[in-house]
Amino acid sequence: MDARDPELSKELSATLQARKDLGAEYESELIDSFMEKVTERLDNRVEQRVRRELAQQQTSFARADRRSIGPPQPSARFARYGFAGFTMILAIPLSAIGAVNAGTAGLFISWAGIVGVNLAQGLSSAWAKARQDED
Repeated sequence: MDARDPELSKELSATLQARKDLGAEYESELIDSFMEKVTERLDNRVEQRVRRELAQQQTSFARADRRSIGPPQPSARFARYGFAGFTMILAIPLSAIGAVNAGTAGLFISWAGIVGVNLAQGLSSAWAKARQDED
């Protein structure tokens, strides 16, 4: 979501104009409505990024030779740390969404999910490496 998004700028202008026209008693409802639109746009953008990243990962996994033996190649190490970096990038909007919608509990739930996903990724990598060592 670009800060110069013309559609979002129009929505903000309309919200501010409505606040002037309706008065302060509707301010809370107007802000809630605007924040829902911002959250929806943020959700859509995050979903697009996740889909793009998953498609790239699926393509790279399909091309990779899964029978390679020996120490992990630099690309494999990069993929492992790249996943962690990617989840940290997603942590920003997910934290915002969780905090806005459910307060502190939502923030903690978001981070529990992020930690859980990274833990599962690390364990699956360790399990795959141990299995490769057995063969």
